[in-house]
Amino acid sequence: MQEQRTILTDLKLWDGAHDLEADTLILNGRQIETVCEKTALSSAEVRTAQSMAGMTALPGLMDAHVHMVLDPNRSAPPGPDEVPDPAAMRERAAMMVRAGITTARDLGGGAWHELALRDAIERGEVPGPRLLCSGQPVTCPGGHCHFWGGEAADAEAAKTVIDRQVAHQVDLVKVMATGGRFTRGSKPGAPQFELPVLTEIVGYAREKGLSVAAHCHGTPGIDAAVRAGVHSVEHCSWVGEGGWASDYQVSVVEAMLERGTWVSPTINAGWQRMLDANNQTLTRMRAALIDMRAHGIPFMASTDAGIPGVFHHELAKALGVYGKVAELTNEQVLRSATSEAASGLGIAGQAGRLVGGFDADVLVVDGDPLQSIDALGRPVAVWARGVSVR
Repeated sequence: MQEQRTILTDLKLWDGAHDLEADTLILNGRQIETVCEKTALSSAEVRTAQSMAGMTALPGLMDAHVHMVLDPNRSAPPGPDEVPDPAAMRERAAMMVRAGITTARDLGGGAWHELALRDAIERGEVPGPRLLCSGQPVTCPGGHCHFWGGEAADAEAAKTVIDRQVAHQVDLVKVMATGGRFTRGSKPGAPQFELPVLTEIVGYAREKGLSVAAHCHGTPGIDAAVRAGVHSVEHCSWVGEGGWASDYQVSVVEAMLERGTWVSPTINAGWQRMLDANNQTLTRMRAALIDMRAHGIPFMASTDAGIPGVFHHELAKALGVYGKVAELTNEQVLRSATSEAASGLGIAGQAGRLVGGFDADVLVVDGDPLQSIDALGRPVAVWARGVSVR
């Protein structure tokens, strides 16, 4: 069967890293065929081309930290035996991809429902972003998100949890290196595993061909996770005795740089309230983010979608806030949600750029997000692996 060929022209093109002189994008089946000038088209191709004057095409957006099983309208975590609503999960996925989010990394669920959704999306049964899923997070007994079933008292028990995730064909492993706010009785500043145990967890995951993302709020837990060799630090909140972002340590940042650690800061649209209030915690967090960037630490845009009030499809809104919080240019924000996120997620040769041979994950917006990031909130057309979803 001949693949469907789509020609989009009269566009502004941003390829995930740079503005392009070209004005035409050709999609062929699942992949991007080429980027070229309209003048290179044949007369027959010009007749079938879709003119998109005044619009910008860019790679589909990526959210590096979501929870598809969580309903953001709920304020309490799920019960240990609670089953998420599959229809609601499918609707979240559809809303995400129609908003231009073509890839998301799911970092925790209890019974692998998000993996079933991942596979249904890949089979083309339901619309949604490419999902990279970690399954049950490894946590200490009674620890953060213990209700998802990944409790482990020691390294051997943690390996059993990892084996269970491998059997369900996860894409990576998640470990709770510190406590968190979402779990009653959990302390965000407190480490949940000692360095030797974390090191064994990371080493065992690597033996299985999997990277490790570590939930980290407190600075001691961040330090241990980095030294254990995790691939990414989630949240990276620098919690100390003085509260959130009160214990920023350059020595830990230098260890991150040495080990190639990524940071996924989970800044969502709700942070706008702290910006409006000139919040002191946000001032400290901004200083930490700026200094981490100055040291060369790579960031992946992320929101922690699914937690109370953080909706899965609102990445575009969050990116505007993220840029203001971290004092990033619009292009830096866009790279963090496209080409740089693809590198951090391990799919850099497949997605995150408008390049011939890459997956056709394409977002077309009204306006120019390099001039105004708000243009991301005006999607006109979206393709996910070549399938038109908007």
